[in-house]
Formats: sequence, structure tokens, C-alpha cells
Amino acid sequence: MSGPRLSLTDMARRVARDIPSGAYVNLGIGMPTLVGDVVSPEKEIVYHSENGILGMGPAPAPGEGDPELINAGKQPVTLVPGGSYFHHTDSFMMMRGGHIDVTVLGAFQISATGDLANWATDEVGHPPAVGGAMDLAVGAKRVLVLMTHTTKDGRPKILPACTFPLTAAGVVDRIYTELAVIDVTADGLVVREVVAGLERAELQERTGARLAFADDVAELEPGAV
Repeated sequence: MSGPRLSLTDMARRVARDIPSGAYVNLGIGMPTLVGDVVSPEKEIVYHSENGILGMGPAPAPGEGDPELINAGKQPVTLVPGGSYFHHTDSFMMMRGGHIDVTVLGAFQISATGDLANWATDEVGHPPAVGGAMDLAVGAKRVLVLMTHTTKDGRPKILPACTFPLTAAGVVDRIYTELAVIDVTADGLVVREVVAGLERAELQERTGARLAFADDVAELEPGAV
């Protein structure tokens, strides 16, 4: 896809701005893990991993990782002072019990009403893998989705209705892509911010669902988010 767009780092920084200090946060596998690298050091965020970690720290230096301390994506991590690890049953109780303030997830598709599909596609070479996504999607107090606006071949991922199996219905609060920041509201999808240089008509053309635009749409400057 040509034209103006945010980098992955820009996208992660934009998500990080919306995470309040003191929040308990779960970052999904893939792009969402980038958010933890760009959160302001002034914020105190407690990171949770569904395989049984609370107080997860950054990746260790090369060669210094503990093979028994990994995140849900099997990547080596560290513990911050006061952090702990425990049985994944307890971890899922935290998720299902509404104790996670924010989860940042990836998505294959999102519907106009906030339905989330992120665990199975129709691609033969991409086996289904739900992990803790269903529990996070319905248990977290706020669900943020970080994803590309379209597929690699240009098909919209924001649709009137999902065609892939749902992870959860009506759970997404806000969508962040390389093109825009979009809220899921009771009245539909509302664009809050759009990348500088992208016309509204072009954003709509790349989106399968109908978009409304806020009165005060802000511009996102690549490299300056």
C-alpha cells in the first residue's frame, strides 16, 4: 500500500499514549508487544501475561534470559521488582474476573459494531490459535486493537460484519492502524485521528464498513506521534 502511513513504532506509540499510569495491562502476541517498548518511563504500568506473569519486564539482554520465564508468545522476558509468576489458572481468573484494565490485541477482522475476529482465518497455512484472546476480549475493562488497516493484498479488515469466526462480539473500544484511530461507538465507527496527507475519501475506500468523522479529527504525523 502506497501513500502516507504510520510506522509500526508510530502505531505503538499512539496506543501507549492512551494507557493510563497505574493500569494493569495485557499485551497480545505480535504487534501489540511493541507497545511495552514505547510507553513513557514516567508511567507505572503493570504488565500481565496469560501464561502466569504479573509485573512482566522488558526482554533480557541477549544470552541473559531465563528459559523458564517467557511470555505467552514464548519470548524471554524479565520480572520487575515485586513481579511474580504463577499457575496459568490463576492468570485466567484475573482475566475472567475483570481485573485487567486494558488489553491490546491484534485482529484479522473487526466489524462495525466492535466484533473481534483474531484467532482463525480461511488460510490453510495459518492454523487456528485462540490462546487467551477470548478471555481477554470479554474480561478486560477496555479492549484496544492494534492492526494493519488492510490485508497484504489490500482487502479491508474493518468490515460491516466479520467473515472469520468471532473471538468475541461487540468488545472492541478503539482501533489503531497505520492510517487512523477509530472509536467503536453506539452510533457506529467514528474516526478520531487520521494520518496527515490522507484524504477522508481514501480512508473510506480502504475500509469495508461505513465511517463517520468526528468534528475535531486530528492529524497523525508519521515520525512525530
